[in-house]
Amino acid sequence: MSDPPYDPELPQVLFEIVAVGNAVKVSAIDPVTNIEVSVVGSIATSAYSLKMNALRKLKARLRKDGAQGPSNPLKGQFI
Repeated sequence: MSDPPYDPELPQVLFEIVAVGNAVKVSAIDPVTNIEVSVVGSIATSAYSLKMNALRKLKARLRKDGAQGPSNPLKGQFI
């Protein structure tokens, strides 16, 4: 399984792949903004294709939101 190509617009993206019955859910997360999107596809679809679809959806969401920084800077931090 190959990884999606490096994208200077999003240097780091986290992917989570979960099989649910005869479908696969792929989540793409931008660790800088904590924005997460998901796509669902057939289990017969390649992991690369599903990752690329999730990446495109994440990039569109970031453009739509005009994300410049973390959406919740305190998320995951202890005070």
